[in-house]
Amino acid sequence: MSVVGCDLGTLSSVIAVARNRGVDVITNEQSDRATPSLVGFGPKSRYLGATAKTQEISNLKNTVSSLSRLAGRSIKDPDVQAEQEFVTAPLVDVNGQVGAEVSYMGQKQQFSATQLVSMLLTKIRSTAAAELRLPVNDIVISCPAWYTDAQRRALYDATEIAGLKLLRLINEPTAIALGYGITKTDLPGPEEKPRRVAFVDIGHSNYTCSVVEFKKGELAVKATACDRHFGGRNIDQVIVEHFAKEFKEKFKIDVNENLKAKTRLAAACEKIKKILSANANAPLNVESLMNDVDVRGFLKRDELEELIKPLLERAIQPLEQALAEAKLKPEDIDAIEMVGGTTRVPSFKAAIQKFFGKPLSYTLNQDEAVARGCAFACAILSPVFRVRDFSIHDIVQYPIEFTWEKSPDIPDEDTSLTVFNKGNVMPSTKILTFYRKQPFDLEARYSKPEQLPGKVNPWIGRFSVKGVKPDSKDDFMICKLKARVNHHGILNLEQGYYIEEQEVEEPVPEKEGEKKDADAMDTDQPNGTAEKTADKTTKTRKVKKQVRKGELPVSVGTASMDQATKDACIERENQMFMEDKLVADTEEKKNDLESMIYELRDKLDTTYAEFASEEEKDRLRAKLTESEDWLYDEGDDASKAVYVSKIDDIKSISGPIVQRYMDKVEEERQAILKAQEEEAARKRAEIEARKKAEEEAAAAKKKAEGGDEEMTDAPASAEGKGPDEVEEA
Repeated sequence: MSVVGCDLGTLSSVIAVARNRGVDVITNEQSDRATPSLVGFGPKSRYLGATAKTQEISNLKNTVSSLSRLAGRSIKDPDVQAEQEFVTAPLVDVNGQVGAEVSYMGQKQQFSATQLVSMLLTKIRSTAAAELRLPVNDIVISCPAWYTDAQRRALYDATEIAGLKLLRLINEPTAIALGYGITKTDLPGPEEKPRRVAFVDIGHSNYTCSVVEFKKGELAVKATACDRHFGGRNIDQVIVEHFAKEFKEKFKIDVNENLKAKTRLAAACEKIKKILSANANAPLNVESLMNDVDVRGFLKRDELEELIKPLLERAIQPLEQALAEAKLKPEDIDAIEMVGGTTRVPSFKAAIQKFFGKPLSYTLNQDEAVARGCAFACAILSPVFRVRDFSIHDIVQYPIEFTWEKSPDIPDEDTSLTVFNKGNVMPSTKILTFYRKQPFDLEARYSKPEQLPGKVNPWIGRFSVKGVKPDSKDDFMICKLKARVNHHGILNLEQGYYIEEQEVEEPVPEKEGEKKDADAMDTDQPNGTAEKTADKTTKTRKVKKQVRKGELPVSVGTASMDQATKDACIERENQMFMEDKLVADTEEKKNDLESMIYELRDKLDTTYAEFASEEEKDRLRAKLTESEDWLYDEGDDASKAVYVSKIDDIKSISGPIVQRYMDKVEEERQAILKAQEEEAARKRAEIEARKKAEEEAAAAKKKAEGGDEEMTDAPASAEGKGPDEVEEA
């Protein structure tokens, strides 16, 4: 069973897996540690991840990016409209949700953002499975902290469509904090002052500052502030505009009129940004950018910092907001951990360090910290691993209120209540109480829409409570509803039930200081001792208690996909997955056929020359030429079965030749093995003979030494005897 965490980024996604010795980031088919968050469409199949990146320039209108920023949003959202600047495929409305219209399998098709995310997750699943050589089921995925309920539901649905089980949808700064804290052995104890750490994460499109308190075995997020339009791509955009203006004057070309030229220039500007993070200046060269014009440019770091000055002025705002919501000052922060590729920009680092007034810390991997935290979260939730106990206390980012219609029987009833305030611990459960005589509806919505990203609809869900009726006394039914923001950050009305007040008897608690044996009497015992016997009657009182009597059915309407639509999407995804697999297998067989033609042609006059007659060689050469002509003519777009058939035709002629060669190779191998065995036996015999000779020599030496001793002893013993005895002996 696998334990996988995924940082689902705007530009690229990182996959991490938990192993017995820790967490590893795994590589894709191109041995890259990050997989581009791209989905492309072609005439035969989809292009997912790295393959989508390789054909992006030639397939711009059918390649979709920024998937995590589109999920769960409407085409009318101003943020989505602004996102079209960075997405090359046309965005359209798909059943009330933003999606993309692309050319796929030779026809125009539309896919919602949820479907597009599920396609990327399918690629992530197959990449992880290929690396682990195990099926991948459970996963923890990260999302920006500013995600709304609808966006979280969209990711949850996308995960199910991709055939994965989402164990937790975790906020990116929380994942970073978990990866930081779970490995620390020096965190303060429960009674000590907590360690306060500010995590500053500036990625490709998001800027987040989160203040987290750590104690041994737990973390608590105190505040999180975000700037949704601040990141590496905004710097790239500034550089692109700078060079577009320069090239218009210098080379008389306008890259804004050509999408392909602008995309190529953006890729070159991204490289310049990275170079300038470590160098004072950087050149730019793009061949045949537009109208066959080669362009050259040059940019200094000082010039770049002047260009991004408006961004630098915004760099402090999330820091100030996070500290204000946490009710802390810069000097209260013990450490500032920098995460995200854009935190490498020197001017941003200088501005952040100046604000906190202390050195910045880079103990975490800036590109992989989120994915590692996700893998740790997955390991904690998975029964496969035993992980150090570590509690995660996240917070609600936006206040949530419930509204309902006024009951005709309660004219002065309030009709709204903020149930979850901003900063409340998540997950969290609240019980709502209603007094009703008939079924009723209520809605959940965000109480401060102005805080939401873009102009997102503040509506979260509508809930209808059934089975409500007057009680036996024609009075109100007391209805209880359990509302919960779960660990995904998704709101649900999990349960409805009704209660009744009943009179029950309960013992009267003894008052403090009351004489316990006031009602006891002394009785004489046979041995003359006295024993106090308590009165067997216990004082009781009647009290009213609420007793749960039954369930209330609740019908739910939220932004989640209905089951029928989800099932259709799952079936469509499986179908497209099999189509992709068939195309990949067909391409593999085509390559096998091509390789076979060239390999046999080369070996026929060398390796296989002595194993084939001239007639066989002529037949095989003719077949290879025929197959090659077919392959590069009408066979360029054949089916898998046709390629397999062509391979079999060639094997029918080449098979005997190759078999003779293999038999000769096997014969030689067996001869070599036999010779090696004989040589080994000879060496063993020599060793045994040598060993035997050494043993015999040692025995002879020992015997010789024993004889010398006897000869020296005899005269010595003879000295004390008479001449006759010696002579006689």
